[in-house]
Amino acid sequence: MIILFAPSEGKRSGGDTASLSRTSLLFPELYEKRREVIAKYEAVIHAGNYDALKELFGLKDEKEFERYKIPFETAPTMKAIERYDGVAYDYLGYPQLEQAQQAYIDRNVIVFSNLFGPIRAGDCIPDYKLKQGSTIDSMAPEKFYKKYFTDSLNELINTQEVIDLRAGFYDKFYTCSTPPLTLKFLKEGKVVSHWAKAYRGVVLNSIAKNGIESVSDFKNVKIEGLSLIETVQTDKKHEIIYAID
Repeated sequence: MIILFAPSEGKRSGGDTASLSRTSLLFPELYEKRREVIAKYEAVIHAGNYDALKELFGLKDEKEFERYKIPFETAPTMKAIERYDGVAYDYLGYPQLEQAQQAYIDRNVIVFSNLFGPIRAGDCIPDYKLKQGSTIDSMAPEKFYKKYFTDSLNELINTQEVIDLRAGFYDKFYTCSTPPLTLKFLKEGKVVSHWAKAYRGVVLNSIAKNGIESVSDFKNVKIEGLSLIETVQTDKKHEIIYAID
């Protein structure tokens, strides 16, 4: 079972594990490709152009830039699943999970970082800031990673079933070769956006607690706060629609 997950704009600072290296991330054989993106990112930071940094980071206060100027070769790291600090991650509640449940997430969840591309939740990454959809010196990371990492992702996933909990933007990084299970959340009959992030976290929490290993197992799980409305399955789509209670 593979679960695809989005990153968050917010990050926790610091870290207590070694700096980024070839063996830090999924697909070490593609580390030099990741380095191409990282090198462009660090070059923009090193150049120190205020307007370029403002666009890159999505920040307005120049004082906030200092946090992200530590070179990755010396910056401490922490697990990606602990680094990200947004709504979905709050509702996932990773720190409160049991050790076996955390290990399930570390192993089975692939997060699509705007800077580092597809990584396992348990991979260790440094603190960084990159606004979703930003280009880095004219490079679009989502197009780059889709071009160079799709084959490796397809090989990794192979015949495993996939639950895709990403926001739609992250289809630009990777599209599964066969339709994954996706989820839609409705409130009073309308599709929600912000609260979808929260319920993706709730769903991942339930997946981890139940040690889900197949889509059929997942469909039998009662998720707090959600009621199943409909399951849609065609050659091109496999989706569960939930109502938020």
